[in-house]
Amino acid sequence: MRRIAGIVLAVLLIGGVVAAVVAGRHGDDKGTATKTVRGVIGSEKSDFFADPDVVKALAAKGYTVKTEASGSWAMDGLDLKGYDFAFPSSSAPADALAAKYHARQPLPRPFYSPLVVVAHRSAAQVLAAGGLAVLDGKGKGTLRMAGYLDAARHDRTWQQLKGAKAHGELTGTLYVTSTDPETSNSGALYLAAASYVANGGRVVANDADIARTAPLLHKIVSVQGAQQPSSDSVFRDFVSGAGNPLVFLYESQVVSLLAEQHGADDLVVLYPDTTVNSDHTIVPLDDAGRQLGDLLSTDPALRKLAVRHGFRPQGDSAEFVQATADRAAYLNQTLTGVRQAPVPTSAVLHEMARRARG
Repeated sequence: MRRIAGIVLAVLLIGGVVAAVVAGRHGDDKGTATKTVRGVIGSEKSDFFADPDVVKALAAKGYTVKTEASGSWAMDGLDLKGYDFAFPSSSAPADALAAKYHARQPLPRPFYSPLVVVAHRSAAQVLAAGGLAVLDGKGKGTLRMAGYLDAARHDRTWQQLKGAKAHGELTGTLYVTSTDPETSNSGALYLAAASYVANGGRVVANDADIARTAPLLHKIVSVQGAQQPSSDSVFRDFVSGAGNPLVFLYESQVVSLLAEQHGADDLVVLYPDTTVNSDHTIVPLDDAGRQLGDLLSTDPALRKLAVRHGFRPQGDSAEFVQATADRAAYLNQTLTGVRQAPVPTSAVLHEMARRARG
Protein backbone atom coordinates (compact mmCIF):
# COMPACT_ATOMS: atom_id res chain seq x y z
CA MET A 1 0.00 0.00 0.00
CA ARG A 2 2.86 2.35 0.85
CA ARG A 3 4.44 1.60 -2.56
CA ILE A 4 1.16 2.37 -4.38
CA ALA A 5 0.71 5.59 -2.38
CA GLY A 6 4.24 6.65 -3.25
CA ILE A 7 3.66 6.05 -6.94
CA VAL A 8 0.41 8.02 -6.83
CA LEU A 9 2.11 10.88 -4.99
CA ALA A 10 4.96 10.98 -7.54
CA VAL A 11 2.50 11.08 -10.41
CA LEU A 12 0.62 13.93 -8.75
CA LEU A 13 3.84 15.85 -8.13
CA ILE A 14 5.01 15.42 -11.75
CA GLY A 15 1.56 16.42 -12.98
CA GLY A 16 1.67 19.51 -10.80
CA VAL A 17 5.07 20.54 -12.17
CA VAL A 18 3.92 20.01 -15.75
CA ALA A 19 0.75 22.00 -15.10
CA ALA A 20 2.77 24.81 -13.55
CA VAL A 21 5.14 24.93 -16.53
CA VAL A 22 2.26 24.92 -18.99
CA ALA A 23 0.47 27.60 -17.01
CA GLY A 24 3.63 29.65 -16.91
CA ARG A 25 4.08 29.35 -20.65
CA HIS A 26 0.53 30.37 -21.26
CA GLY A 27 1.02 33.32 -18.97
CA ASP A 28 4.13 34.37 -20.89
CA ASP A 29 2.28 34.02 -24.18
CA LYS A 30 -0.51 36.17 -22.87
CA GLY A 31 1.93 38.86 -21.87
CA THR A 32 3.80 38.98 -25.15
CA ALA A 33 1.25 37.80 -27.70
CA THR A 34 0.58 40.28 -30.50
CA LYS A 35 -2.10 40.63 -33.13
CA THR A 36 -0.64 40.69 -36.65
CA VAL A 37 -2.00 43.54 -38.73
CA ARG A 38 -1.21 43.84 -42.45
CA GLY A 39 -1.26 47.03 -44.46
CA VAL A 40 -0.14 48.84 -47.59
CA ILE A 41 1.68 52.09 -46.89
CA GLY A 42 3.24 55.00 -48.74
CA SER A 43 6.98 54.44 -49.14
CA GLU A 44 7.86 57.51 -47.05
CA LYS A 45 6.57 55.66 -43.96
CA SER A 46 8.64 52.51 -44.51
CA ASP A 47 11.43 53.65 -42.18
CA PHE A 48 8.92 54.50 -39.48
CA PHE A 49 7.35 51.04 -39.40
CA ALA A 50 10.78 49.37 -39.69
CA ASP A 51 12.19 51.31 -36.72
CA PRO A 52 12.93 48.79 -33.91
CA ASP A 53 11.59 51.27 -31.35
CA VAL A 54 8.31 51.56 -33.26
CA VAL A 55 8.11 47.76 -33.52
CA LYS A 56 8.69 47.52 -29.76
CA ALA A 57 6.12 50.21 -28.95
CA LEU A 58 3.50 48.51 -31.11
CA ALA A 59 4.27 45.13 -29.57
CA ALA A 60 3.80 46.63 -26.11
CA LYS A 61 0.26 47.49 -27.20
CA GLY A 62 -0.32 44.03 -28.66
CA TYR A 63 0.41 44.58 -32.35
CA THR A 64 2.77 43.23 -34.96
CA VAL A 65 2.46 45.35 -38.10
CA LYS A 66 3.53 43.97 -41.48
CA THR A 67 3.62 46.44 -44.35
CA GLU A 68 4.18 46.63 -48.08
CA ALA A 69 5.02 49.91 -49.82
CA SER A 70 3.13 51.36 -52.75
CA GLY A 71 2.58 54.71 -54.40
CA SER A 72 -0.41 56.30 -52.73
CA TRP A 73 -2.40 56.72 -55.94
CA ALA A 74 -1.39 53.25 -57.13
CA MET A 75 -3.16 51.70 -54.13
CA ASP A 76 -6.48 52.10 -55.90
CA GLY A 77 -5.37 49.49 -58.44
CA LEU A 78 -4.33 46.92 -55.82
CA ASP A 79 -6.40 44.04 -54.52
CA LEU A 80 -6.55 44.81 -50.80
CA LYS A 81 -8.40 41.65 -49.84
CA GLY A 82 -6.71 40.19 -46.75
CA TYR A 83 -5.24 43.51 -45.65
CA ASP A 84 -6.34 45.32 -42.50
CA PHE A 85 -5.54 48.85 -43.58
CA ALA A 86 -4.19 51.10 -46.32
CA PHE A 87 -2.08 54.11 -45.33
CA PRO A 88 -1.65 56.54 -48.25
CA SER A 89 0.09 59.86 -47.82
CA SER A 90 -2.83 62.25 -48.09
CA SER A 91 -6.56 62.54 -47.70
CA ALA A 92 -7.50 62.52 -51.42
CA PRO A 93 -6.37 58.95 -52.24
CA ALA A 94 -7.51 57.87 -48.77
CA ASP A 95 -11.02 59.21 -49.35
CA ALA A 96 -11.17 57.41 -52.70
CA LEU A 97 -10.12 54.13 -51.07
CA ALA A 98 -12.57 54.67 -48.22
CA ALA A 99 -15.42 55.05 -50.71
CA LYS A 100 -14.32 51.96 -52.63
CA TYR A 101 -14.07 49.76 -49.53
CA HIS A 102 -16.92 51.39 -47.57
CA ALA A 103 -14.64 52.36 -44.69
CA ARG A 104 -16.39 54.04 -41.79
CA GLN A 105 -15.77 57.77 -41.33
CA PRO A 106 -14.00 59.61 -39.83
CA LEU A 107 -10.69 58.18 -41.00
CA PRO A 108 -7.76 58.29 -38.55
CA ARG A 109 -5.17 60.94 -39.49
CA PRO A 110 -2.27 60.35 -37.07
CA PHE A 111 0.20 62.85 -38.51
CA TYR A 112 0.95 65.16 -41.42
CA SER A 113 3.81 66.76 -43.30
CA PRO A 114 3.97 69.91 -45.42
CA LEU A 115 5.55 69.66 -48.86
CA VAL A 116 8.82 71.56 -49.34
CA VAL A 117 11.45 72.14 -52.00
CA VAL A 118 14.98 71.05 -51.10
CA ALA A 119 17.75 72.91 -52.87
CA HIS A 120 21.50 72.81 -53.11
CA ARG A 121 22.94 75.96 -51.57
CA SER A 122 24.13 77.43 -54.87
CA ALA A 123 20.67 76.98 -56.42
CA ALA A 124 18.95 78.60 -53.43
CA GLN A 125 21.29 81.59 -53.56
CA VAL A 126 20.67 82.09 -57.28
CA LEU A 127 16.91 81.85 -56.79
CA ALA A 128 17.16 84.49 -54.06
CA ALA A 129 19.28 86.77 -56.24
CA GLY A 130 16.64 86.43 -58.98
CA GLY A 131 13.77 87.31 -56.64
CA LEU A 132 12.27 83.80 -56.72
CA ALA A 133 13.15 82.96 -53.12
CA VAL A 134 13.87 84.62 -49.79
CA LEU A 135 16.53 83.05 -47.59
CA ASP A 136 16.32 83.00 -43.81
CA GLY A 137 19.81 82.14 -42.63
CA LYS A 138 21.91 79.50 -44.33
CA GLY A 139 19.59 76.51 -44.12
CA LYS A 140 16.04 77.58 -44.90
CA GLY A 141 13.94 80.05 -46.83
CA THR A 142 10.74 80.66 -48.78
CA LEU A 143 10.05 79.86 -52.43
CA ARG A 144 7.85 82.43 -54.13
CA MET A 145 5.49 80.16 -56.00
CA ALA A 146 3.97 82.81 -58.27
CA GLY A 147 7.42 83.92 -59.37
CA TYR A 148 8.62 80.36 -59.91
CA LEU A 149 5.55 79.43 -61.96
CA ASP A 150 5.92 82.58 -64.05
CA ALA A 151 9.52 81.56 -64.78
CA ALA A 152 8.34 78.08 -65.73
CA ARG A 153 5.61 79.50 -67.96
CA HIS A 154 8.22 81.48 -69.91
CA ASP A 155 10.78 78.63 -70.06
CA ARG A 156 13.40 80.60 -68.14
CA THR A 157 16.82 79.01 -67.80
CA TRP A 158 19.27 79.09 -64.93
CA GLN A 159 21.65 81.13 -67.05
CA GLN A 160 19.07 83.95 -67.18
CA LEU A 161 19.21 84.35 -63.41
CA LYS A 162 21.67 86.67 -61.71
CA GLY A 163 24.69 84.87 -60.31
CA ALA A 164 24.13 81.56 -62.11
CA LYS A 165 27.24 81.94 -64.27
CA ALA A 166 29.41 81.41 -61.20
CA HIS A 167 27.96 77.92 -60.79
CA GLY A 168 28.68 75.60 -63.70
CA GLU A 169 26.25 72.96 -62.41
CA LEU A 170 23.28 75.33 -62.85
CA THR A 171 22.46 75.01 -66.53
CA GLY A 172 19.41 74.40 -68.68
CA THR A 173 15.75 75.02 -67.92
CA LEU A 174 14.79 76.04 -64.40
CA TYR A 175 12.42 73.47 -62.90
CA VAL A 176 11.56 71.56 -59.73
CA THR A 177 11.77 67.77 -59.82
CA SER A 178 8.69 65.90 -58.58
CA THR A 179 7.43 62.34 -58.68
CA ASP A 180 4.95 60.83 -61.14
CA PRO A 181 1.60 62.48 -60.26
CA GLU A 182 -0.39 59.55 -61.60
CA THR A 183 1.04 57.11 -59.04
CA SER A 184 2.77 59.14 -56.34
CA ASN A 185 1.14 61.37 -53.75
CA SER A 186 3.91 63.97 -53.58
CA GLY A 187 3.76 64.42 -57.37
CA ALA A 188 -0.01 64.88 -57.24
CA LEU A 189 0.28 67.39 -54.41
CA TYR A 190 2.84 69.36 -56.44
CA LEU A 191 0.12 69.82 -59.04
CA ALA A 192 -2.38 70.73 -56.30
CA ALA A 193 -0.18 73.54 -54.99
CA ALA A 194 0.82 74.81 -58.45
CA SER A 195 -2.74 74.71 -59.77
CA TYR A 196 -4.06 76.67 -56.78
CA VAL A 197 -1.64 79.52 -57.50
CA ALA A 198 -2.21 79.32 -61.27
CA ASN A 199 -5.98 79.41 -60.70
CA GLY A 200 -5.82 82.75 -58.90
CA GLY A 201 -5.81 81.40 -55.36
CA ARG A 202 -8.78 79.11 -55.88
CA VAL A 203 -8.88 75.34 -55.69
CA VAL A 204 -9.34 73.64 -59.05
CA ALA A 205 -12.86 72.27 -58.89
CA ASN A 206 -14.35 71.83 -62.37
CA ASP A 207 -13.59 71.23 -66.03
CA ALA A 208 -13.06 74.93 -66.74
CA ASP A 209 -10.47 75.18 -63.95
CA ILE A 210 -8.72 72.05 -65.20
CA ALA A 211 -8.57 73.38 -68.75
CA ARG A 212 -7.29 76.78 -67.54
CA THR A 213 -4.40 75.33 -65.54
CA ALA A 214 -3.56 72.31 -67.71
CA PRO A 215 -1.00 73.99 -70.05
CA LEU A 216 1.18 75.20 -67.17
CA LEU A 217 0.93 71.90 -65.28
CA HIS A 218 1.91 70.02 -68.43
CA LYS A 219 4.91 72.31 -68.84
CA ILE A 220 6.24 71.83 -65.27
CA VAL A 221 5.86 68.05 -65.58
CA SER A 222 6.99 67.43 -69.16
CA VAL A 223 10.23 69.39 -68.69
CA GLN A 224 11.32 66.72 -66.19
CA GLY A 225 11.31 63.82 -68.61
CA ALA A 226 10.94 60.41 -66.96
CA GLN A 227 9.72 60.69 -63.36
CA GLN A 228 10.40 58.48 -60.37
CA PRO A 229 7.48 56.60 -58.76
CA SER A 230 8.42 57.53 -55.17
CA SER A 231 9.82 60.49 -53.26
CA ASP A 232 12.39 58.23 -51.58
CA SER A 233 14.11 57.73 -54.93
CA VAL A 234 14.31 61.41 -55.86
CA PHE A 235 15.50 62.34 -52.37
CA ARG A 236 18.27 59.74 -52.47
CA ASP A 237 19.39 61.14 -55.83
CA PHE A 238 19.39 64.67 -54.42
CA VAL A 239 21.39 63.73 -51.32
CA SER A 240 23.94 61.87 -53.43
CA GLY A 241 24.45 64.98 -55.58
CA ALA A 242 22.84 63.49 -58.67
CA GLY A 243 19.97 64.90 -60.64
CA ASN A 244 18.25 68.26 -60.41
CA PRO A 245 19.22 70.86 -57.76
CA LEU A 246 15.56 71.48 -56.80
CA VAL A 247 13.29 68.68 -55.58
CA PHE A 248 9.70 68.73 -54.26
CA LEU A 249 9.15 66.27 -51.39
CA TYR A 250 7.97 65.78 -47.81
CA GLU A 251 9.36 67.85 -44.95
CA SER A 252 9.41 64.62 -42.94
CA GLN A 253 12.15 63.23 -45.18
CA VAL A 254 14.31 66.27 -44.50
CA VAL A 255 13.72 66.13 -40.74
CA SER A 256 14.65 62.45 -40.68
CA LEU A 257 17.84 63.11 -42.66
CA LEU A 258 18.87 65.93 -40.33
CA ALA A 259 18.29 63.69 -37.32
CA GLU A 260 20.81 61.24 -38.76
CA GLN A 261 23.39 63.74 -40.01
CA HIS A 262 22.88 66.62 -37.55
CA GLY A 263 23.21 69.12 -40.36
CA ALA A 264 23.91 69.24 -44.09
CA ASP A 265 26.25 71.88 -45.48
CA ASP A 266 24.80 71.85 -49.00
CA LEU A 267 21.11 71.72 -48.07
CA VAL A 268 18.60 74.56 -48.04
CA VAL A 269 14.95 73.84 -47.28
CA LEU A 270 12.60 76.16 -49.18
CA TYR A 271 9.01 76.30 -47.95
CA PRO A 272 6.74 77.35 -50.85
CA ASP A 273 4.71 80.39 -49.77
CA THR A 274 1.74 78.37 -51.04
CA THR A 275 2.01 74.67 -50.41
CA VAL A 276 -0.12 71.72 -49.33
CA ASN A 277 -0.09 69.45 -46.33
CA SER A 278 0.20 65.72 -46.76
CA ASP A 279 -2.30 64.33 -44.26
CA HIS A 280 -1.18 60.74 -43.73
CA THR A 281 -4.54 59.02 -43.48
CA ILE A 282 -5.34 55.44 -42.52
CA VAL A 283 -8.14 53.66 -44.36
CA PRO A 284 -9.30 50.89 -41.98
CA LEU A 285 -10.44 47.83 -43.87
CA ASP A 286 -11.54 46.09 -40.66
CA ASP A 287 -11.65 46.67 -36.90
CA ALA A 288 -7.98 45.81 -36.43
CA GLY A 289 -6.99 48.49 -38.94
CA ARG A 290 -9.10 51.11 -37.17
CA GLN A 291 -7.66 50.18 -33.77
CA LEU A 292 -4.16 50.61 -35.18
CA GLY A 293 -5.08 54.00 -36.62
CA ASP A 294 -6.48 55.18 -33.31
CA LEU A 295 -3.39 53.91 -31.50
CA LEU A 296 -1.00 55.79 -33.81
CA SER A 297 -3.08 58.93 -33.25
CA THR A 298 -3.22 58.84 -29.46
CA ASP A 299 -0.37 56.81 -27.95
CA PRO A 300 2.28 59.23 -26.56
CA ALA A 301 5.21 56.91 -27.30
CA LEU A 302 4.17 56.39 -30.92
CA ARG A 303 3.50 60.11 -31.43
CA LYS A 304 7.01 60.85 -30.15
CA LEU A 305 8.46 58.27 -32.54
CA ALA A 306 6.49 59.79 -35.42
CA VAL A 307 8.22 63.11 -34.72
CA ARG A 308 11.58 61.30 -34.73
CA HIS A 309 10.79 60.34 -38.32
CA GLY A 310 9.88 63.91 -39.21
CA PHE A 311 6.09 63.77 -39.07
CA ARG A 312 3.98 66.40 -37.33
CA PRO A 313 1.43 64.77 -34.99
CA GLN A 314 -2.10 66.04 -35.41
CA GLY A 315 -3.43 68.36 -32.75
CA ASP A 316 -0.27 69.57 -30.97
CA SER A 317 2.35 71.62 -32.82
CA ALA A 318 4.42 71.98 -29.63
CA GLU A 319 5.46 68.32 -29.85
CA PHE A 320 7.14 68.91 -33.20
CA VAL A 321 8.68 72.27 -32.26
CA GLN A 322 10.25 70.91 -29.09
CA ALA A 323 11.53 67.73 -30.68
CA THR A 324 13.17 69.51 -33.64
CA ALA A 325 14.71 72.45 -31.77
CA ASP A 326 18.20 71.25 -32.72
CA ARG A 327 17.26 71.48 -36.43
CA ALA A 328 15.54 74.86 -36.36
CA ALA A 329 18.19 76.33 -38.68
CA TYR A 330 16.70 74.26 -41.50
CA LEU A 331 13.02 74.09 -40.54
CA ASN A 332 10.14 76.54 -40.49
CA GLN A 333 8.79 74.89 -37.36
CA THR A 334 5.64 76.99 -37.05
CA LEU A 335 5.11 77.33 -40.84
CA THR A 336 5.20 81.12 -40.56
CA GLY A 337 4.34 82.80 -43.85
CA VAL A 338 3.22 79.56 -45.47
CA ARG A 339 -0.28 79.36 -46.93
CA GLN A 340 -1.93 75.95 -47.07
CA ALA A 341 -3.81 75.40 -50.31
CA PRO A 342 -6.89 73.17 -50.36
CA VAL A 343 -6.43 69.90 -52.21
CA PRO A 344 -8.77 69.13 -55.13
CA THR A 345 -10.96 66.06 -55.03
CA SER A 346 -9.56 62.71 -56.06
CA ALA A 347 -11.35 62.80 -59.43
CA VAL A 348 -10.04 66.28 -60.24
CA LEU A 349 -6.48 65.39 -59.21
CA HIS A 350 -6.55 62.29 -61.40
CA GLU A 351 -7.64 64.31 -64.42
CA MET A 352 -5.06 67.03 -63.70
CA ALA A 353 -2.32 64.38 -63.48
CA ARG A 354 -3.47 62.71 -66.69
CA ARG A 355 -3.33 65.98 -68.63
CA ALA A 356 -0.05 67.03 -67.02
CA ARG A 357 1.57 63.80 -68.11
CA GLY A 358 0.16 64.26 -71.58
